[in-house]
Amino acid sequence: MSAISLSKVQQSAPALVDLYKRAGTSLDRHGLGGLRAAVYLVVDYSGSMKPYYKDGSVQALADRVLGLSAHLDDDGRVPVVFFSTDIDAVTDIALDDHQGRVERIVAGLGHMGKTSYHLAMDAVIDHYLDSGSTAPALVVFQTDGGPINKLAAERYLCKAARLPLFWQFVGFGDPDSRQFDYLRKLDELAVPDKRVVDNAGFFHAGADPRKVPDAELYDRLLGDFPKWLVAARALGVVH
Repeated sequence: MSAISLSKVQQSAPALVDLYKRAGTSLDRHGLGGLRAAVYLVVDYSGSMKPYYKDGSVQALADRVLGLSAHLDDDGRVPVVFFSTDIDAVTDIALDDHQGRVERIVAGLGHMGKTSYHLAMDAVIDHYLDSGSTAPALVVFQTDGGPINKLAAERYLCKAARLPLFWQFVGFGDPDSRQFDYLRKLDELAVPDKRVVDNAGFFHAGADPRKVPDAELYDRLLGDFPKWLVAARALGVVH
């Protein structure tokens, strides 16, 4: 059973009904039907991201993540971290207030900076620990390029491997860009030499992420999550 029923989604977020249904199909296909998990969204607010805010790509990703979260978490909200050189905002997007929410948040933010993964990771870790949750968490981490401090990002990912957090990185932009070499490397960090469990995945959503069909996006968001759950449970990282 899903955390939030179809009828409740129809009531509070009718525009998300189709996404909710497609997310449910994908969860079932990956053997995750009935799972309870926290869902986070981390979005890149660096200068090069401007076109993706303008064309609605970031809002579209937020809506899709919200449709997925409704199956996994019953509070109807997704905590969202906006990051660039520093943390720009830690807020949330709710089922009953999702339309145009990204635009409203961004309207209150300042200058778009550079790309600093580890600060965003730290903000998610703090939020998760402060929440007191023991449920596993799926962190959808969107970016259009590599971080300014690669060593710090790697260190945070390896430290976070002892927590019930799975980091699913999503690339926006030119799939052939060298900017994503680092994320591919991060995805393949050695286990157990560098981290106790493989706690990250990466896929590229292309230069126009809105064109990725919903079903495909959900399958890719969930592709590595089940394997991590099995490994993390075996190690006692997830109870």
